[in-house]
Amino acid sequence: MLGNVELISRLIVAAALGSVIGFERERLSWAAGLRTHMLVCVGSALIMIVSAFGFADVLGGDHIVLDPSRMAAQVVSGIGFLGAGSILLRGEIVRGLTTAASLWSVAAIGLAVGGGLYTASIAATVIILIILAGIKPIERRFITVKQRRQFTMLVERGALTFHSLHDALGTASPRVKQFVMQQSDDAPEFDVVMITLHRVSAPEYAAICQQLRQLPGVKEFKEENLPS
Repeated sequence: MLGNVELISRLIVAAALGSVIGFERERLSWAAGLRTHMLVCVGSALIMIVSAFGFADVLGGDHIVLDPSRMAAQVVSGIGFLGAGSILLRGEIVRGLTTAASLWSVAAIGLAVGGGLYTASIAATVIILIILAGIKPIERRFITVKQRRQFTMLVERGALTFHSLHDALGTASPRVKQFVMQQSDDAPEFDVVMITLHRVSAPEYAAICQQLRQLPGVKEFKEENLPS
């Protein structure tokens, strides 16, 4: 059986490791942030401690066999309801998958700490933090930027608004990252509309351009080259 100092130490270590990952999510203003990750990690550690040591008093009885892994196994599936709550579906764009994965990973860290696997739990925390904070700039630099498209449209005054654009694109409307409209200097009866799309594939981009070219009031359509 664990001593009180060791038991409390494991819970504190779990809270500390969970806070490291939770802070990274909190920095991005996700609902599952600092406190959520700390609670998940501490709760998982406590469940692991109870699963491994909580039934020591009854194990000495005859014909009593307990599997200490059963309670811990339920954490892996049970954490799914928190992960599902952090996932949002907006049109065809799914957001929150990374936060859901971080919650699941933090639960695993808590189980490791509760089992006394300090080296594994600390190493996992460092690796997860690198994945969340360190890989994102690389992903943005080499992947996301290549999925951005920008174009400029010359349309008749009042012919295109953000709401009419949303209706025209339908399920593709969440791809719109930026919508800027200003009066044309050369022709006051026209508006210059600059639209930036993100996370859009080449076929999707071609389909969107085709849709917008056919809108009433569109006089010019010019594609822009974004810096790579």
